[in-house]
Amino acid sequence: MSRLSGKIAVVVGGHDGIGGAIAQRFAVEGATVYATSRRADGSDIAYGAGSVRARRVDASDAEALAAFFAAVQREAGRVDVLAVSAGISEFSTLDGVSEDHFDRHFGLNVRALLFATKAATAIMPDGGSVVLVGSIADEIGTKGYGVYGATKAAVRSFARTWANELAPRSIRVNVVAPGPTDTAMFAAASDEVRETLTQLIPLGRMGRADEVAAAALFLASDEASYITGAELPVDGGMAQV
Repeated sequence: MSRLSGKIAVVVGGHDGIGGAIAQRFAVEGATVYATSRRADGSDIAYGAGSVRARRVDASDAEALAAFFAAVQREAGRVDVLAVSAGISEFSTLDGVSEDHFDRHFGLNVRALLFATKAATAIMPDGGSVVLVGSIADEIGTKGYGVYGATKAAVRSFARTWANELAPRSIRVNVVAPGPTDTAMFAAASDEVRETLTQLIPLGRMGRADEVAAAALFLASDEASYITGAELPVDGGMAQV
């Protein structure tokens, strides 16, 4: 039986990359998935036992986000599973950080994640699941990515608090924390940067988006029914050994 059969899922930032892989995997496992992005075309595509309904939403726009969840409630009545993947990661060392750099990172990676989770859990039945896409950057202190790392540390902290707050409703909140993953975010990186990162990974390669999606599916499904407040690294061992 499909692990998310009959579930209504929302993936914020579900157009491509890790978020897109999560949306497709949730659908293959039987969910009706509402996947948001600023580039979505409004199409509905069948995947396996479920489908992905692409919806154009700017997650950093609180009003647009609220309107989207209101529409999901009208159409589907609830949200059983939420995954939040929308985010940006741009280089800047401390001496070069601007207010705009800070505000854009915290606006999308933290503020949007908070209000998406608030809206989704307001219409989530008891026993639902929230999966937040964090990063091993929350603990390894990568040069030039201090603001990004700080946003992911905030995500990790939110997961702990929300797991506590939502436990009376049996809603689980967990983080999947990728390491370097071969997505569009890394496509512009030089061969030198990619090689340097790869040398730091015990398994000797960058991750794939589908590998992160598999971990997100586990956390979202009943197979993780006794797991909440946790962070699951998917990093080839980079921050683990």
